[in-house]
Amino acid sequence: MNIELVRLTSEYKKQLFEMLEEWKEDIIVNHTDMSPWKIWANDFHDFDHYLNNLDTAEETQNGWVPDTTLFCLDKDRNIFVGAVNIRHYLNDALRKTGGHIGDGIRPSERRKGYATAMIALALEECKRLGIRKVLMCCDKENIGSAKSIVKNGGILENEVEAEGHIEQRYWIQL
Repeated sequence: MNIELVRLTSEYKKQLFEMLEEWKEDIIVNHTDMSPWKIWANDFHDFDHYLNNLDTAEETQNGWVPDTTLFCLDKDRNIFVGAVNIRHYLNDALRKTGGHIGDGIRPSERRKGYATAMIALALEECKRLGIRKVLMCCDKENIGSAKSIVKNGGILENEVEAEGHIEQRYWIQL
């Protein structure tokens, strides 16, 4: 597996469109998760606006904290296989259910080990940001996500009810 996390640039426009078009179809047909939600916050078809509004530089009134969104590039195939959104710190809402890292793998690339590897790279980015203890959360029903978190050192702290489902909260010490 030859992957790296990259910032989105115009060089990766084709990779972004291919991944998100596939993902969007899967969301419509199979009602799958939209994690990380940040990659869906703006219409990617308006690429310049999307690119300029991908990251949040400062805390906003609607609860966004500074964050960095990175895309997981499979360098051998030159495709995006997933994305991570790293929140630089936690507010009360993120401390309850969102965590520091939101992640997702495009439908055709799931169950191939990408999530575990991508989270490991995201944890390295967290270290660079000065985050020493990372909170990751996932829906209790998402067994694959929980396994990827645990394989990266995640220790289950508890489960909380959030919007009608159970969210698991894992801490990873860096």
